[in-house]
Amino acid sequence: MSGYGKERIGWLPRMLAAGMALWLWAGPLWAQPHEERPDVRVVVDVSGSMRDNDPERLAVSALDLLVALLPSGARAGVWTFGETVDNPLPLGEVDAAWREQALALPPALQAYQQHTDIEAALNAAASTEANGWRHLVLLTDGMIDLAPDRGPKPEIDRASRRRLVEERAAEFADQGVAVHAIAFSSEADLALVERLAQSTGGLAALAESPEGLLGAFLDIIERIFPADQVPLDEGRFVIDDGVETFSALIFHEPDDGPLALVAPDGTRYRAEDAPDDIRWQVEPRFDLIRVPDPQAGEWRLDGAVGEESRVNVASPLHLRTADLPTTLYRGFDVPVEAWITHDGGPFEGGEDLTLSVSLQDAEGKVQSRVMLEPEEGRYRGRLPAPALTGNARLVIRAESEAFQRQRSQAVNVLPAIGAVHRPRAGRVVLAAEHPALNRDNTEIQGELQGERLEAEAVGETRWHLSLPELDPSLSLPLLLEATVELDGERQTLSLPRLVLHPDGRLGIGLADVAGPTLATETFDDPRGDDTAPPPEADPPPVADRFVEWVNRLPETARELWQAGWPGLERLWHEHRHDPRLWGALAALILLLVVIPLIRRRQTRRPPRREEPHV
Repeated sequence: MSGYGKERIGWLPRMLAAGMALWLWAGPLWAQPHEERPDVRVVVDVSGSMRDNDPERLAVSALDLLVALLPSGARAGVWTFGETVDNPLPLGEVDAAWREQALALPPALQAYQQHTDIEAALNAAASTEANGWRHLVLLTDGMIDLAPDRGPKPEIDRASRRRLVEERAAEFADQGVAVHAIAFSSEADLALVERLAQSTGGLAALAESPEGLLGAFLDIIERIFPADQVPLDEGRFVIDDGVETFSALIFHEPDDGPLALVAPDGTRYRAEDAPDDIRWQVEPRFDLIRVPDPQAGEWRLDGAVGEESRVNVASPLHLRTADLPTTLYRGFDVPVEAWITHDGGPFEGGEDLTLSVSLQDAEGKVQSRVMLEPEEGRYRGRLPAPALTGNARLVIRAESEAFQRQRSQAVNVLPAIGAVHRPRAGRVVLAAEHPALNRDNTEIQGELQGERLEAEAVGETRWHLSLPELDPSLSLPLLLEATVELDGERQTLSLPRLVLHPDGRLGIGLADVAGPTLATETFDDPRGDDTAPPPEADPPPVADRFVEWVNRLPETARELWQAGWPGLERLWHEHRHDPRLWGALAALILLLVVIPLIRRRQTRRPPRREEPHV
């Protein structure tokens, strides 16, 4: 216990120090006018399920990191929720006093409540008006669990989930509210947080480690407060004479050797001997280097440079873009518009200026790239339709002989139509992920072993594809395509192949791809027969459960004895509200009282005299 505590106490300050360093890295480089800065509202789950699904207490570290990453002058607040919703840090301008208040909040983040009302929390955090967009950053395990006194369960949980997906998400988007969600467990309702983010223009991520948390927050902050960067290629980057400051965030592994920074004139800098005006912070997983008034020319990094590394710059030149989507759809190209400004006004000159946009996969490989064409002072183009689904990144780059700039944004690529196999119902359920697709403009066909199958519309954005009788021991690929008519144009979309009976002994295993719409609406299918959860077995009688629990006591006691007093503490905190524990204690006390009495009575009873036999 003490060793774990020391490790935990040491880990949180390191994460906080890392976050503060990142704020110093990014804060001066986000140059949005004050009146355009959006609100950031952190909504932290303090329900009992978070105690189990967030054993590393990442929610506390998440708040520390976000507080550190927020630029001064932004408006932010913190809400907590379980069965009830609280606002321990009201909305206010981010400054030193606000940060100090925020960093004093961890005790409130560990005051766990018994239930989880995500709907009420988001409603409360979004209720206060703002001058611009309201960005809600939801930190949760994603499991809705309402108090049973509000109605029968699980019906009330499903109803709350349905309202969030079908009503509130669209209303949030119309009101200028974006929901960014970070789940702390793979056991979480990931489809719910993905759906909320998809519908409102936010980002969703699963963070099960400090490193994953750091990456998720960087993506969210860069979405809310976009920053100019220069391209970093194999440890090299070019600084033009207009750059006032650059900050290099270089990721690496803990056991990698020290980094060196080489200036254009060959001067070599290291962390231990860097000049006073260069801020250089070394952390186990990254180095942060901030160089004011840098030399123009090519700089070089000697050492390990991770894929997520980046170099931010501050200068009078800015790369601007029209709103970029956070969700892309397979089969649909992406319109992009970008331009350059100088001191906030139009950029004059740059006859050799070119702008391009590329889509990179999670490993950083370029999947597609297109040049943007100049048009009335701006550059426009359409990125080809993504061919793969999953996490990706949009990169817009401006290049000329005089300078280079780029902006990067995390995106999620979904199939335009999600599909999932319902073996018990003998059909495939399909649902439109793309908001423009519906039963009036979309027809879906399938092909299974050479046989053509037609899907039947059963809702505004839902279809059923009936299947012939299949051998469950045989895995078969189902080919799917959709014919879509949009804006007077007819096109055919090739949907991801769906494997039927993927656990069959024979067949080829292919990806079963279903988007968040299907996964989120599993309780709400209008037909209801193919998406209902399997019936659960009747729970054993109370007496049987009590006997089973008592039978486990010797093994549990042995484990707790080996764990010592911390184990007993853990047992008390986990089961102090469990009536079975009190019943067992009462039975134990009764035995301790009755057994000595029985023994005492046996001791006092005179022995029975037995007559001898002749």
